[in-house]
Amino acid sequence: MEVRAELTATVWKVVAEVGATVAEGDELVILESMKMEIPVVAPVPGTVSEMRVAEEDRISEGDVVAVIDVS
Repeated sequence: MEVRAELTATVWKVVAEVGATVAEGDELVILESMKMEIPVVAPVPGTVSEMRVAEEDRISEGDVVAVIDVS
């Protein structure tokens, strides 16, 4: 399952790593926009198979930030 950004922002921190097991609601990355920190969370439990962003990347609304293999 692809996890997409809900807004245009800068990646402030990458929390999850490829291979990490995540639960629904776990933080994957934290975005920064207009001096606010916005977490991007896992919508489903599973394993992070891809992380498509790095810290300080500029992303747009709809960009894929991570891919989760559903368990």
